[in-house]
Amino acid sequence: MADQDSLAVEFEAHRAHLRGVAYRVLGSLSDADDAVQETWLRLSRADVSDVVSLRAWLTTVTGRIALNMLQGRAARREDIGAEPPEPAASGHAAAAGQPHGAPLADPEAEALLGDSVSVALQLVLDTLEPRERLAFVLHDLFGVPFDEVAPVTGTTCVTARQLASRARRRVRQAAEAGGGGTASAPGAPPTASPLALALAARDERHREIVAAFYAAARDAQFAALLEMLDPDIALRADAVAAQMGAEEAFGADTVARWLSGRARGAVFAVVDGEPGAAWVDDGAVRVAFAFTITLDGRIAAIDLIAEPEILASLEVTVTG
Repeated sequence: MADQDSLAVEFEAHRAHLRGVAYRVLGSLSDADDAVQETWLRLSRADVSDVVSLRAWLTTVTGRIALNMLQGRAARREDIGAEPPEPAASGHAAAAGQPHGAPLADPEAEALLGDSVSVALQLVLDTLEPRERLAFVLHDLFGVPFDEVAPVTGTTCVTARQLASRARRRVRQAAEAGGGGTASAPGAPPTASPLALALAARDERHREIVAAFYAAARDAQFAALLEMLDPDIALRADAVAAQMGAEEAFGADTVARWLSGRARGAVFAVVDGEPGAAWVDDGAVRVAFAFTITLDGRIAAIDLIAEPEILASLEVTVTG
């Protein structure tokens, strides 16, 4: 099989994922298909022989293309007014082989389930500044670590985290604001919006993952810890955390061995709205543990944040 043919096979394996990313950023299936097709054209012209993770490379390229498209149409949308997003199941043919009218079939394409949730989320995303939207989509919906989000948004890792944090607050505020409206019985309190319920379910799932992770790390359960980690996980420590003895490690086996038995001093915390952990000394948070969790429930990155200025910019609430 020719190299180009092999590349095409690999690309097709990631098409649904890339289409899901592009749709969430752009809010249009036709635009998402255009972005994915442009990604293929760039891949076909690129030398990727040294690329470690083709999926990560493709996600980065698709994200950049989608961001450029989003920024390019911003002025036009101001002139004509924003149109409501296409629901995920309304169809446009994919660039290669997706039947007309087909939904985003891959589970990764719908990070939050249900038609009402999908449309509600897309409407909120449509109000975000383009880089905020991209950072939120890549990190919160598709589990891309901030060190990979940063080059896509053209920012530092710290700024990418801040962009996603602002977007996350806007999404949650919108979900809470839309929480009323229906009651199960006369006099009963209104039920939460589908988007709010979906976000709560996602948070609970992530809390369970973090809790299981720390139980395995504290008790040095290496095999259990290894199962929770993405094969390409990165454990990163900023300069202050490194001075405290933290180390950077890459790969599930290396990270699991370093973490095994080392989590006894950590307590659960909410870090910028996301389940995480913290090391607290004399009543003050000294290190925040920020997690990136993929859609399949694996931990893709752990950031140990101890620099005072960065910590001060985070909302860290100790819960355990």
